Amino acid sequence: MNEYENSIDTGEAYRIICDGQIVGGVVIRTEGSKGELDLLFVSPNVHSKGIGYAAWCEVEKLHPEITVWETVTPYFEQRNIHFYVNRCGFHIVEFYNSHHPDPNEPYKSKPMDEQFPDGMFKFEKRMWNDKGH
Repeated sequence: MNEYENSIDTGEAYRIICDGQIVGGVVIRTEGSKGELDLLFVSPNVHSKGIGYAAWCEVEKLHPEITVWETVTPYFEQRNIHFYVNRCGFHIVEFYNSHHPDPNEPYKSKPMDEQFPDGMFKFEKRMWNDKGH
């Protein structure tokens, strides 16, 4: 089983539908007040139309109990980095690389150094309630 299949099997998977067509998907995992965004993808045919952002907003609405969301993306994925930081409000909190490996090592099919030789950014989004916490 690859990491994508494992993510779908162990998480909550949702289709992103626009105008009656499946245009992407989201896979998340939640435990208590912690949430992990495992996958969020949108067809290149509908990029830059706000669909991914709208999907992420729906995820946040579905899980108001989550106070911290986490995700990772490869160092070279500038579009993802822009999306998570500038659109969704995540912050880069760690940079995993050969000198600082991910302690959770979710990259089971190959070691991280082989699969993502330039490393991975870890992102975090802290949710604030009406009291500022």
